[in-house]
Amino acid sequence: MANELKRIAILVDVQNIYYTTRDHYKRQFNYRKFWQNVSVQGEIVTANAYAIEPTDDAQRKFQDALKHIGFNVKLKPYIQRSDGSAKGDWDVGITIDALEQVDKVDTLILLSGDGDFDLLLKKLSKDFKMTTEVYGVPALTANSLINAAGTFHKIDKTLLM
Repeated sequence: MANELKRIAILVDVQNIYYTTRDHYKRQFNYRKFWQNVSVQGEIVTANAYAIEPTDDAQRKFQDALKHIGFNVKLKPYIQRSDGSAKGDWDVGITIDALEQVDKVDTLILLSGDGDFDLLLKKLSKDFKMTTEVYGVPALTANSLINAAGTFHKIDKTLLM
């Protein structure tokens, strides 16, 4: 396998990356730079960005930019609950898509700081011998997710706009 390129799946928890980079750095994640960094490591077989349905032109333009880079943008409605809380959660969708990649790729790259994904990464690594990588803002990424990842990549100023 030394001469073979890695087959890579990228799964992006867009809301998590947006809020963690905004809250910690007051800047946006640079998806184009990230794509350039990953594409030299192997063949990107799957690249899904999970987001909420756009409610304004800025969100639409952002999602169009993701598509232009090469991401398949999956959308879910933003749900405003009667108690004022909101939900735009893609955890189950991301998990199902990750499990559907086990016969297609050997490396899964997850962009999220959500600790709920730690069990998924452990299963992919242990049961399917898949290499797992996580990109997250260190101060806002769950320790359980960092520990479950084969490799944790810190989102820092080099990956910000």
